Amino acid sequence: QVQLVESGGGLVQAGGSLRLSCAASGRTFSSHHGGWFRQAPGKEREFVATITQVAGITKYADSVKGRFVISRDAAKNTVYLQMNSLKPEDTAVYYCAATEFWTTDVALWTYWGQGTQVTVSS
Repeated sequence: QVQLVESGGGLVQAGGSLRLSCAASGRTFSSHHGGWFRQAPGKEREFVATITQVAGITKYADSVKGRFVISRDAAKNTVYLQMNSLKPEDTAVYYCAATEFWTTDVALWTYWGQGTQVTVSS
């Protein structure tokens, strides 16, 4: 079992930055890939970014490429999402997730955090 707890969300003006953290617990987290997803009101949950468990290979949604950076601190069992140049359309609940099989398909991720709200004002 893997437990995930997100933090770092909040209200920020367009053009600003936020860093989300995802603290993981559970013996098996080190064998899982990490990822971030988001869900805006009235929309489906969508992929944002993912990082592999060992090599740290990353992948981003086109909408955030060049603005967001995902990273992982294995010693702290924590995955981060640095969000820069935020836009109003980035407003959503952001979820941390973990999976054994590296994929961007939201349906195939096994473990989820409770989510943290990010609101970007114009």
